[in-house]
Amino acid sequence: MRAFLIDTDTASDDAVAIIMALSTPDVRVLGLTTVAGNVGLEQATRNALYTAEICGADVPVFKGAAAPLTRAHEHAHWFHGHDGLGDRNYPAPARSAEAEHAVDAIIRLCHAEPGLTLVTLGPLTNVALAVAKDPSIVGKIARCVVMGGAPCCEGNVTPAAEYNIWVDPEAARMVFRGGLPIEMVGWHVSRGDSVVTEDEIAAILALGTAKARFAIDCNGRAKEAYFVQTGERGLSLADPTAMAVALDRTIGTTWSRHFVEIECASESTRGMTIVDRLNVARNADNAVAWKHALGTGIKADICWTLDAARFKAMLVETLK
Repeated sequence: MRAFLIDTDTASDDAVAIIMALSTPDVRVLGLTTVAGNVGLEQATRNALYTAEICGADVPVFKGAAAPLTRAHEHAHWFHGHDGLGDRNYPAPARSAEAEHAVDAIIRLCHAEPGLTLVTLGPLTNVALAVAKDPSIVGKIARCVVMGGAPCCEGNVTPAAEYNIWVDPEAARMVFRGGLPIEMVGWHVSRGDSVVTEDEIAAILALGTAKARFAIDCNGRAKEAYFVQTGERGLSLADPTAMAVALDRTIGTTWSRHFVEIECASESTRGMTIVDRLNVARNADNAVAWKHALGTGIKADICWTLDAARFKAMLVETLK
C-alpha cells in the first residue's frame, strides 16, 4: 500500500485529482492539507472535506497557510467560481477539519510514514513552511510531485508564469531549493490531447456515479474559462494530470532533469519557472548568472509530455 499526502487549494480540478487518489485501491491517503490559492483557506478546506465526503472517505483534513509567505493572496475565482467548485451551491460537508495545523501535520506524517509520496496541487506555502521548520523531512519523502510551472512555454496567469508558482513564488523557490525529490508536472501537459473532449465528458457522465457527476459539474465554470483563456474547447485538468503521474510515473512519457530557478524579483516574470534545459549552468561563463542554482546544486525532474490516452483511462476508472 502506497502512502500519499496531498497539499491542495481545493478547487474544481483539485477535487478531481483528490477523487483519483482516494479511488485508487493501493493508495492510502494519509491526509489532505489545505492552503490559500484558487480560493481562500476556509473555502479550500470546505471543498476538500466535501470532496472526501463524495468519495465516502474518512481522510483527515488539515488547514494550513491562509496567505502566501510575503504577498497578498490572489485568488482564481474568475476561473473556478467564487466557491472554487463552479458556484453550484454544494451543501456544507458533514465533517470539520482537524485541530492540528497543516504544517505540523506534514511534518508529523513525514516522520510517521517515511517514503511517502507528497503531491502538491496548489501554492507551495505549506510545504515551504514545513521544510523550514523541520528540514529533516526532506529525507523522508520519496517523491514530491508538484503540479506547477510552465517550463519553456506560456503561463496561464501571466505570459511567463503558471498560477500555483506565481501566487507564492518565494515559497516555490524555497521548496525547489530545499532538496526535495521534485517531479514537476507543468500546466502544459494538461493541454492538447490531454483535454477532455465533449464526447469524453458525456461518457464520464454516463458512468452514472456521484463521483463522475461531481467531477464534471464542479468543473463547468473552469471549462468555460479555459475556452475564454485559450480558445480551446473541452476540459483541461491540470491537477488530475499531475495526480496521474503521481499514481503512475510512466504516464509521463518524456522527462529530463535540470536546474530550476523561480523568479521572485521581477513583476513581469514573477513566478517564472526557469528551467536550464540546455544545462548552460555547467558553463563557467554562466556561473555568475546561475550562482544560486549552482550553489544549491538542486535539480528537478521535469515532465514534458503525457500519455493522454492512459491519463483519460485512469480518470474514467477512478470515477466509476
